[in-house]
Amino acid sequence: MTALTLAGTVTYEVAEGVARVRLARPDKLNALTLEMLDELVATARALRRDRSVRAVVLSGEGEAFCAGLDLRAALRRPGGIAARFVPRPWTGTNVFQEACWAWRRLPVPVVAVVHGHCLGAGLQLALGADLRVTTPDAHWSVREVRWGLVPDMGGTRTLTEVVGLDVAKDLTLTARSVDGTEAVRLGLATRVAVDAAAVADELVSQVGRHDPRAVARAKRLLDAAVTAPAYLTLARERRTQLALLARLDRTGLPGR
Repeated sequence: MTALTLAGTVTYEVAEGVARVRLARPDKLNALTLEMLDELVATARALRRDRSVRAVVLSGEGEAFCAGLDLRAALRRPGGIAARFVPRPWTGTNVFQEACWAWRRLPVPVVAVVHGHCLGAGLQLALGADLRVTTPDAHWSVREVRWGLVPDMGGTRTLTEVVGLDVAKDLTLTARSVDGTEAVRLGLATRVAVDAAAVADELVSQVGRHDPRAVARAKRLLDAAVTAPAYLTLARERRTQLALLARLDRTGLPGR
């Protein structure tokens, strides 16, 4: 078993080929800080280099998977936002986007276990996984428009992939919340179960029985089947979000 703790807010351990990555800020419902975005990117990169990893389970400690970005904390550090907003030419993503998109780059399946809140950036992080298992009473919401923003962590791409354009518009423009059962019906989540963690474990166990090369190539082929070039969608995201962030009052946020 190997384990790593990064600033105490993103942890992982690898045992029997399964990497268990946890958001560990339960007192804030695992709302993402700028440092947590860095840690998610670093964790995904470390796992990509670890040849012993056959699958990844991504979850949140405490009462929620992830309540979104801690926007109030982030807006107190405009320099930190700016630094993480610049896209890296070797990935085509900035840190916000890579925190979610990096899980797609892994050659192994990633399963997100969702309970409690799965809002905004948290939902986009879950969509970065290949499969999502949710509890029936989880709360899913594309929340960004409530704050005068747009989904900008790869969400405009991943959301339309999993639910289709019309449902993506419905969820994004209304910012309505759906429970886990409806999330599965809409395509946001893959399976619903009271014990979502146990179902996720069964999924990775099934995958682990197969040739890892075949699994990796199947994942790559399926991801490549999406027609629109990802870099164009991600570039449009950045431009739109940058314009919206520029007008935010750092002392107060629009909406609730």
